Amino acid sequence: MEITLTQSHAVFGGSLRKYTIASAPSLGGLPSNFAVFIPPPQDYQESGEQKVPAVVFLSGLTCTEDNACQKGGFFGPAARRRIAFVFPDTSPRGAGIGANQSSPAGETDSWDFGVGAGFYIDATRAPYAAHYNMESFITQDLPRALQLVPGLSIDPARVALSGHSMGGHGALSLYLKHPHLFKCASAFAPICNPCAAPWGIKAFTGYLAGGVEEGRAHDVTEIIKTLRPEERKLDILIDCGEILCLFHIASHSTRRCAQGRGDQFYVQKQLLPEAFEAAARAAGYPATQVSVSLHDFYDHSYYFISSFAEAHIEWIAERV
Repeated sequence: MEITLTQSHAVFGGSLRKYTIASAPSLGGLPSNFAVFIPPPQDYQESGEQKVPAVVFLSGLTCTEDNACQKGGFFGPAARRRIAFVFPDTSPRGAGIGANQSSPAGETDSWDFGVGAGFYIDATRAPYAAHYNMESFITQDLPRALQLVPGLSIDPARVALSGHSMGGHGALSLYLKHPHLFKCASAFAPICNPCAAPWGIKAFTGYLAGGVEEGRAHDVTEIIKTLRPEERKLDILIDCGEILCLFHIASHSTRRCAQGRGDQFYVQKQLLPEAFEAAARAAGYPATQVSVSLHDFYDHSYYFISSFAEAHIEWIAERV
């Protein structure tokens, strides 16, 4: 695996480095970029640590490896807690898939499918199956790359997942499906029930030969129904914005509605965190193992992510 360093920037006493994998096996040989934040080396070396834990952050629709680096607000808290951050891309790029008889949707026809929208699953529908295998990239190619690059000093036994929106779905799904790889998962406004959400239905229909029914194996609300706390302890943290309208009726109660500020995708039923929380509680998982919190008026942007970034890093630090 050929890996090239393309950029390096000093930040919070550590460094942000950007790399290119020349030919990623899981992506059909296409190149792929990723970025890595390494905390100040003297901090963890002086504490006696030879390697640091890491968070793999999975970004949302339309993003690249750059968005969360530039706007997430992770590096200060990560430097203080001596945690590396890894930012992969959100899809393959350059597959050249256009609309055809076997695939009505081309990879650049819309913003929520194809390029920038790999959904962190392995495609089984042609022609996407040849390149769109982001689950294998995150769980196989990327860990190998992190160990091959000299000087990163990342401990493969102490890796957590985090993500936003589509990437929040990816973080939760890959954590539940690959317990041997990841210690915990946190998510910002994740797509929690993709089989029932327009974004998820579109992705599963386009990428999977079995469509939405096959997608149930990647839907965290469906996956957690099969788990039990006595068999597997979980560590999941979810924060999500919502839109709350204080509409007082005769009973002096309040109801949610679509006016005001907040996460428009929550209102559009793209995220469905309540469905995941209900499934987790029904499976026997308490809030200490699966925490889901809604926050009035926060939207779906990086303003929301940066507001809760430090809290997520502190939570992860206690688990890695």
